[in-house]
Amino acid sequence: MKLNQLADRPGARKARSRIGRGIGSGTGKTGGRGGKGQTARSGVRIKGFEGGQMPLHRRLPKRGFKNVAFARKFNEVNLERVQAAIDAGKLDAGSTVDAAALVKAGVLRRAKDGVRLLGAGEIKAKVAFSVWGASKSAVAAVEKAGGSVQILAPKRQEAEEVA
Repeated sequence: MKLNQLADRPGARKARSRIGRGIGSGTGKTGGRGGKGQTARSGVRIKGFEGGQMPLHRRLPKRGFKNVAFARKFNEVNLERVQAAIDAGKLDAGSTVDAAALVKAGVLRRAKDGVRLLGAGEIKAKVAFSVWGASKSAVAAVEKAGGSVQILAPKRQEAEEVA
């Protein structure tokens, strides 16, 4: 192959459309902007405007709440990923496995507000975990393999009903 034989695949390059250049071009007169009025102008179309009728997003009731200010962002790690890291020799099963150890091993990219251990896959190694939270299936699988799970999250206090 020579340099003069290099070429794009057919259809890879497309000539730019010259709009507003007469009827014959197919994009003359309005230049692809449609009819007159608000839609022909730039930057003034009202999103959700229904001709004066109360728009749908205002007719429907408000609902729900998203706790953005205090919500914690967790890294979710399945047992199979941890086992794969141990098998590859990136993670030491003898020491405590926490967020920092998982980042160092390359299982996680960065430690967020904590790690939540999930139970997909199986774990064969005896590992001591120190994580923010863990599913019941994950705790059961780790303890079955002879390991332990330390939950760092504070215990929830049940609301006491005063009658």
